[in-house]
Amino acid sequence: MRIPFAALLAALALAANANERRTVELTASALTIAVDVHLAAPGATPRGGVVFAHGLLRSRETMAGFAQELANRGLVAVAADMPTIADAKANAQALRDVVAALRSGRFSAPVDRVVLVGFSMGGLWSILAADAPGVVGWVGLDPVDLPDARGLEAARALRIPAALVRAPATPCNAYGSAAPWGKSFARPAGDTLVADATHCDFESPTDGWCRFFCGESDAARERHVRDALLAAVLARFGVPTIR
Repeated sequence: MRIPFAALLAALALAANANERRTVELTASALTIAVDVHLAAPGATPRGGVVFAHGLLRSRETMAGFAQELANRGLVAVAADMPTIADAKANAQALRDVVAALRSGRFSAPVDRVVLVGFSMGGLWSILAADAPGVVGWVGLDPVDLPDARGLEAARALRIPAALVRAPATPCNAYGSAAPWGKSFARPAGDTLVADATHCDFESPTDGWCRFFCGESDAARERHVRDALLAAVLARFGVPTIR
């Protein structure tokens, strides 16, 4: 049987972009959480690691698309469910525990360097955890701060490269509450404002629940977010962004 040349090329492209995904349980912040681990190829030596924190009332599934993109570029990409709904201290500690597990080889070959990425309230939890050993960068996806401005305080204390990718002020990002972080970083690595974006453009994939409360997503804006995220993360590992 002959396989059409175009179909063969498509199959090869899919294989080149395939990665292994598995779910493990981890004790983090004294609670058991589910962690999705995305690997570029079984047994491959990773370039580094990236840990994703989802938003309030969301799950690790909403970061899966971004994790797959980075795994395809040679990183171990980890998306974890947070152990509590809104306890910032506990969730930040859980992220520190995930970083430590990643660096120790709990999920794959050990990695020395890790970038933290957080969406919405996960941006706050992750910036609070960015002092963990081995963390070499932080990226906030339309992050949210609390009224006590603890995120701004953490941003001022941060000594690693930090980047924002954000939407204009909307109710779902607490009216741009984290926008001041960008001017507070000691080592700013970008502040990308995605015009007309909604909060849901910063998930991958998003869902109807988010769109109902926070506005419709848009494919072009989603690509803008994706490209800015990939550039910010891959820059920490010296990896070119390949679209």
